Amino acid sequence: MLVDTGGDTVADTASPADTLGDVATEAPATGSTSGILCEFSQSVVNNDESVNATSTATWTCDATTRSLAANGLPDHEVGTFPNSNNPSAISAQTVAVTFPLEPKLTSEAGTPVMTVAYILNGVKVEVGTAGRCTDAGVCTAAGGSGGQWTMDAVGENSFDFGNDDSHGHVQPTGTYHYHGIPEGFVTLLNKGEAMTLVGWAVDGFPIYASYGHTDAADATSAIKEVTGTFTLKATLDAGRPSTDVYGPGAFTQDWEYTANSGDLDECNGRFGVTPEFPSGIYHYYLADTFPFGQRCVKGTVTGGGGPVGPGGPGTGDAASISCDVVPAGMPCCGDDTCGGPETAASCPADCD
Repeated sequence: MLVDTGGDTVADTASPADTLGDVATEAPATGSTSGILCEFSQSVVNNDESVNATSTATWTCDATTRSLAANGLPDHEVGTFPNSNNPSAISAQTVAVTFPLEPKLTSEAGTPVMTVAYILNGVKVEVGTAGRCTDAGVCTAAGGSGGQWTMDAVGENSFDFGNDDSHGHVQPTGTYHYHGIPEGFVTLLNKGEAMTLVGWAVDGFPIYASYGHTDAADATSAIKEVTGTFTLKATLDAGRPSTDVYGPGAFTQDWEYTANSGDLDECNGRFGVTPEFPSGIYHYYLADTFPFGQRCVKGTVTGGGGPVGPGGPGTGDAASISCDVVPAGMPCCGDDTCGGPETAASCPADCD
């Protein structure tokens, strides 16, 4: 189905809920996502002053693969971009990624990836950041400080990445992306307090926003806001910048996985029943508690996850990024996804 809508703002137009329609409610077999949103397509005029363009996204499936072709533009109201903490404007991208149609769990601990998921509107999710601070508290959102302390973009308010109310902001390449729940998109879906499928993780498993069953195995159990299973360390790591400046929780290293303290596993996922998969499937969550979304994946990435980060799960790092895709004058590691510091080996054209 193709939706082409106008109006003063996205909030005044037809929502993605219209595009979703009566989606298939059952998968042929546990682990297979065949038949679920395999013909999802939308074209939504977004007259938000920071977008002022048409957001397009088309999802298709063949026998083994789910594919996304999109322009990466959000279909909902966004913040003001550029802004003082995020000096980049939103621009259309070429998004062409693939996902396994029959995802399989292959890693018990999870594998870190840079881009962890794509929302149905074609906008990517990168929960972690490349921002780093030194022991002395010298920080840069671009990751070039040489520090080891990973800045978090959501939650504790020590850092301002210029995010909007959908936890989104813009990379120097013009790529709008989410660091947490895509609130604007969820609002358009208008599902209320219900399990809401919002996209697909790069390993092919579904991703939901905020709500799940109290008993993951029982579709008749009450709906609740799911919580991550990480807690603040009782004693923060030695050498960490002062908590007088950067409060507890400001850095990824302030948190630790604490079994049974929440609803989800190390990658913010669990096995359970969902409206689309009544027999149960492994699935991830974007949630309001740390780590706010999966920072690793449990399955195999075939075409959408980008480079594996050297800093471990959740860092949002990449070993390098091509200088060819970065605007002139911008540091090659200034796009919030590749880990600094810059070197001649990681980005030679920018280090002359």
